Amino acid sequence: MNATWQRCRVHFMRNVLAHAGRSGRRVVSAFIATAFAQDDAEAARQQWRRVADQLRPKVPKLAALMDTAEPDVLAYMGFPAAHRVKLHSTSPLERLNGEIKRRTEVVGIFPNEAAITRLVGAILLEQNDEWAVQRSRYMTLESIAPIGDDPLVSLPTLAA
Repeated sequence: MNATWQRCRVHFMRNVLAHAGRSGRRVVSAFIATAFAQDDAEAARQQWRRVADQLRPKVPKLAALMDTAEPDVLAYMGFPAAHRVKLHSTSPLERLNGEIKRRTEVVGIFPNEAAITRLVGAILLEQNDEWAVQRSRYMTLESIAPIGDDPLVSLPTLAA
């Protein structure tokens, strides 16, 4: 089983632009965007290396940041093209975590751990239902099934 960490492209770009200086932000942003525009993971990695190497003489800290962040920022490129647009950002997950935080703070003090589990579980089920009906925005079970690596996991007969 393979697992990887996906770093949000948007947040990475904010970090990068802090190193680019005011005058170089547009150029650096455009350079890095060329790696994101590649058709496959290998082409994206090669372009990422070229951009980092071009920036290294003038902005070594930025190139070093790119060196360390490459596997995390480009992790989404290892997935099918249809999934990439949904994976390159952590915004949906951040919204979900924010909703969990908001709803648990309303309760304040929980009587026991089971109560927390029930509330968070209900929030997660609610979000899953929302994501399931918004097929154009999020991945469906049908689109994920072909890339799964566990033969024991399959779609329920009602969902298939």
